[in-house]
Amino acid sequence: MSRKHTPGIAKIGEDPNQLANIRQATAEWQNNTNPFATLACRLATTLVLEEQIALFTETLQVLVPFDQLTYRHQIGKQEMILRHGMGGPHRCEYRLTLQGESYGAMTISRRQRFAEEELTAIEQMLAVAISHIRNACQYAAIEQTALTDALTAIPNKRALDEALTKACSIAERHCEDYTLILCDLDHFKQVNDNHGHIIGDHLLRACAKAIELAVRNSDALFRFGGEEFAVVLPHTSERDAQIVAERIRERVAEIKVNCGESDLAVTISAGIATRQRAETPEQWTARADEALYRAKKAGRNRTRIANRIG
Repeated sequence: MSRKHTPGIAKIGEDPNQLANIRQATAEWQNNTNPFATLACRLATTLVLEEQIALFTETLQVLVPFDQLTYRHQIGKQEMILRHGMGGPHRCEYRLTLQGESYGAMTISRRQRFAEEELTAIEQMLAVAISHIRNACQYAAIEQTALTDALTAIPNKRALDEALTKACSIAERHCEDYTLILCDLDHFKQVNDNHGHIIGDHLLRACAKAIELAVRNSDALFRFGGEEFAVVLPHTSERDAQIVAERIRERVAEIKVNCGESDLAVTISAGIATRQRAETPEQWTARADEALYRAKKAGRNRTRIANRIG
């Protein structure tokens, strides 16, 4: 049996000087007080855009004092505005681009004018940060795609589950009213059976748009099933949610889809549940679903409010 040996190449850990050099380099990197190196090290710890902008703000503040930093970017349908501090009359603005792609805009302001050296330092800090910000933007876009329904372009069931969990946490902590509306298109199976899935898909997109126009900017719309939609309404009582649900019914009833010789119309039923104390997302959803079932059983094209427990 022959044994192959490559001279001059030591195994990892055999050279004590090599290990010492690694330890020294690691210590120097971790303890580096240079703000540019610090920024690069900190930004590499997260892919969350909000956290990156906060880390950039903290690190830049050490080098160039300022009163306010604002970051704006549009990722898909989501407009992000991240603001730290209170502004002043003097400002500098930067468009963040890399390889021809835009990754938002940043505005930095304060009460005193910026010196040229300070502007240069800000630009150098942005040069360090831009690739990290790009990665975070791309990650946010991927996350948004995973949470978006491909047909209607509104958030999907996974997004709804996350929204309900978050709403329960906030409601429990701050004793605030959160109300859930579950909606279901009436006799939608007949639409697919009689007119085909192309017309059915067109109708679903039209319904999503109609519901979106019927709810408020603070409300969140989701598609969580085939012909089922949900709306989460923060700071909203049952009575106010009922007004929104009726507006949804009216908007959907106005939809007309041309099918050649005739126009296709549709109605929608709704169930409403305001979250109760200590209620889990599953329990909350179940009560709204029970109210929706009663609306269907009562003849459809109507709204019912969930029974309270306890």
